[in-house]
Amino acid sequence: ATLAASPAEEASELSSKLLEWYDDNKRDLPWRRAKGTEHHAYAVWVSEIMLQQTRVATVIDYFERWMDKWPSVESLSKASLDEVNEMWAGLGYYRRARMLHQGAKDIMEKHGGKLPSTVAGLKTIAGIGDYTAGAVGSIAFGVQTPVVDGNVVRVASRFRA
Repeated sequence: ATLAASPAEEASELSSKLLEWYDDNKRDLPWRRAKGTEHHAYAVWVSEIMLQQTRVATVIDYFERWMDKWPSVESLSKASLDEVNEMWAGLGYYRRARMLHQGAKDIMEKHGGKLPSTVAGLKTIAGIGDYTAGAVGSIAFGVQTPVVDGNVVRVASRFRA
């Protein structure tokens, strides 16, 4: 008789399968093409906020226009809230735009214009909670941290079915 896999072995197997699937199927998205650690971290942060409650296909055009207008944390921090809301028009949930704007100001004032590279540091920025801090930390800075949302739960439950 075969022994059941331990939770750690199951997690390792799931992780390996998901990473293999990602390598084979990942989409070419503009925030994944950002070059340079700081620019990449900013692009990941903007995309993660835009993608909350919004489909990827919708976000792409907004993201590209946003990055053309405000290619850095510093440029966003200098924008007016009216400009930010105008650029956000159509995405809904305007609180996200306000928090990105305030977050950029926080980063300039408290972090010398650079996104913190730790999950704890990211969570000190306005509008960044556990999930977004984990996502930005892992994607932009290679921090190994669990990031669990509804999609992760759905995939994991299918894996175990």
